[in-house]
Amino acid sequence: MDEFELIEKYFVRANEGSGVALGIGDDGAVLRPDPDRDLVAVVDTLVAGVHYPAATDAYDVGYRSVVINLSDIAAMGARPRWMTLALSMPSADEEWVAGFADGLHAAAAEYGVALVGGDTTSGDQVVVSVQITGDVAAGAAIRRGGARVGDTIFVTGTVGDAAAGLESMSAGNPNEALMARFLRPTPRVDYGMSLVGSASAAIDISDGLYGDLQKLLCASAVGAILELELLPISAALRSVFDADAVRRFALSGGDDYELCFTARDSELPDSGDLRVTAIGKVTREKDIVCREHGAVVEYGNGGYRHFQ
Repeated sequence: MDEFELIEKYFVRANEGSGVALGIGDDGAVLRPDPDRDLVAVVDTLVAGVHYPAATDAYDVGYRSVVINLSDIAAMGARPRWMTLALSMPSADEEWVAGFADGLHAAAAEYGVALVGGDTTSGDQVVVSVQITGDVAAGAAIRRGGARVGDTIFVTGTVGDAAAGLESMSAGNPNEALMARFLRPTPRVDYGMSLVGSASAAIDISDGLYGDLQKLLCASAVGAILELELLPISAALRSVFDADAVRRFALSGGDDYELCFTARDSELPDSGDLRVTAIGKVTREKDIVCREHGAVVEYGNGGYRHFQ
């Protein structure tokens, strides 16, 4: 099966979604944005053996490649609309491609995203790049640089589960609940959109809570007090690892794809069934001070960084 047959069989869908004037099959997609909306574009790359174990099921690779980008869209308060895919792989293994395409289309359908174009190539290993374009009311995108002194720092869901799931997989003793959090994270798209006009700043947790919070604070030229006893930790994480490991995963473990954001307490939108936890305060001093039950705890970890 050549490149074009593969695209036609596994990636073309008849219903391409609203705003698509021309989708897959031409040199480029033609899209029609809504008036008075700003476009938000994000892109992420997954490399087999770097971002996920090479033996990961193809469905999970496809699903994950979409939702990690949706998490960035959510952090901006945007509505996801369209995506493109660049896929490299050693061979056109139809069984693998079919599973990958099923996972990719499942995630896209769940969050209302249309696949409008892309490229497939042969390469030494599987490399997946997904680019997603969303939209938000003009001038309303949530940025990292808006945190204000006195704001409360919040985080959605629980933190540390995905990194713990990956470690348990790598150790050959996978915990099902934690592993699911790594393989199929849940992007907080609806809640991200509800934060527009309420959150002063936001970032998604991809490289670890501590490191990603540092990025937000640096962009806002402020600091924070982080109350460690308030960190939302799942029962699954506590049941598998000791207290030191739990803290390490919660603060520096990546791949949770939860939202960390700042807001006034009185401006917090209703989160429904989604757990949203206050974990600290924004301060004038440009540093993160970690405390546990009032006592200062020394901690420093910038999170995951490539080429380091």
